[in-house]
Amino acid sequence: MKKFLTLLCMITCIFGLTACGSGEKLTEYEQQKVDYAQRLASEMIVPMLSQFEKDAYFDEYTPEEVEYMVGNQYNLNVRGYGFTRALSSFASAKEDIGEVTGVGNTTASIDGNEIIVEVEVTGEKKNATAEVVFSNDSFMYLESAALNPSSSMGDLMGVAALNTLIGMGTVFCVLILISAIISCFKFINKAQDNAAKKNAPVQEPSGVDNAVAQIVEQEAAADETDDCELVAVIAAAIAASEGAVTTDGFVVRSIRRRR
Repeated sequence: MKKFLTLLCMITCIFGLTACGSGEKLTEYEQQKVDYAQRLASEMIVPMLSQFEKDAYFDEYTPEEVEYMVGNQYNLNVRGYGFTRALSSFASAKEDIGEVTGVGNTTASIDGNEIIVEVEVTGEKKNATAEVVFSNDSFMYLESAALNPSSSMGDLMGVAALNTLIGMGTVFCVLILISAIISCFKFINKAQDNAAKKNAPVQEPSGVDNAVAQIVEQEAAADETDDCELVAVIAAAIAASEGAVTTDGFVVRSIRRRR
């Protein structure tokens, strides 16, 4: 038990040290870059991307040409591909939030080679959060940007209800399919029985059956012989009473009693 408690304490200390390390303060130069990134994102990047109705203006240009045009017009270092993707994201989000009416608070953090800035955006229909990513160097290129509409409680409940309906519908469909398959089993069994009867070999009669059949035939022949003899005797008796002779050669004599 003591060993277990010791191990638990060691694990707790390790996680505590990790948490303390994550709150490490920025250097003065890093803090200057973070502050500049926040001002650049809230005062220039978000308003500039919001004013474009569509990103079709840059569709005809290569990423290198987009970098050159934005650099000359806005004095801003951008990645051409990332800038066009940012225009597409803002144009798509504006269909949900409406026109951007204001920019709110900003937060920023350094993640490796990137400086990530989040800006609160107020729209006509709903609010959103803009995520702007800069390169963590002295040039501070705009790597990418996206405008993500905020989901209200009603939106979350609607999505949850839709997912529930889809799940229940899928379960009912599977149950109906299983019931249909089970109901077909009786037809399958009947088909198998009919096929087995058709393919079953014909059984030949056994020796006992042959013997019984021969005995029955012999008895039938003996009965026919006795019947023929009885008919002949009756015919001879009739012929004798009439004084005629039978064709079978039978002679009927009268029996006389001796005294």
